[in-house]
Amino acid sequence: MSESHDDKTMPLLEHLIELRRRLIWSGIAFVVAFCLCYYFSNEIYEFLLEPYSKAALAKGGNRRLIYTAPTEAFFTFMKVSGFAAAALCFPVWAGQLWAFVAPGLYKHEKQAFLPFLFATPVLFAMGGAMVYFLVLPNLYAYLLGFENLIGGPNTLPIQMEAKVNESLSLIMTLIFAFGLAFQMPVLLTLLARVGLVTGQGLAEKRRFAIVGNFVFAAVVTPPDIVSQCSLAIPMVLLYEISIISARWAEKKREEALAEDDAVDDHSVDETDFNA
Repeated sequence: MSESHDDKTMPLLEHLIELRRRLIWSGIAFVVAFCLCYYFSNEIYEFLLEPYSKAALAKGGNRRLIYTAPTEAFFTFMKVSGFAAAALCFPVWAGQLWAFVAPGLYKHEKQAFLPFLFATPVLFAMGGAMVYFLVLPNLYAYLLGFENLIGGPNTLPIQMEAKVNESLSLIMTLIFAFGLAFQMPVLLTLLARVGLVTGQGLAEKRRFAIVGNFVFAAVVTPPDIVSQCSLAIPMVLLYEISIISARWAEKKREEALAEDDAVDDHSVDETDFNA
């Protein structure tokens, strides 16, 4: 009785031990990356704020960044370090996740999911690059347009005094939003791979998707047409890519099911022959 119980529990214990080992390596990688990023946190923060710095200096005036709480600057640089460390550690985390999951997958399942492991960080980086090089410069130029540095005879000047934590939060939010939006092909292709959506169904709902993409862009981006179109138009293009990718995933899924059916039929034939 005890031997039967051990045979059932040992595989689970081995999986838990393996999971713990993968989590430990992922945690160690994050701690090392965090310490490295904290050492360069000021340089990373300046890099993230470079679009604002250029727009503000071009506008003129006495420019500076402020913080209003004694610990605000410290925790801001901690956020910078954590954000950069997470970006550096993503390949390590993805590799550890794959090493934990891959042994339990069939060969055709590995071939199906491995490309998405590489596509996810690439698409996220593309979204972040679009925010940094296209959206933020236009966004800050738009926001700084509300300033009135000279003022009138009976009015005070209006100048933006940006806080360090709020500036960082805006950048991180936009990068995260654009990065997630660019995961659309990965998500829809995986749904097609498991049979929840079809390429034909996605194509038929194209009109609703276009409207939804522009509504999503209007919600997550600042209220200027350049920022909204810079997210909505790529999302529409990504939706079209998702349709093509979903059709490819359907074809691969049908081929895998056909192979499984052929293997089952062959096993049944062998059983009948032996009988």
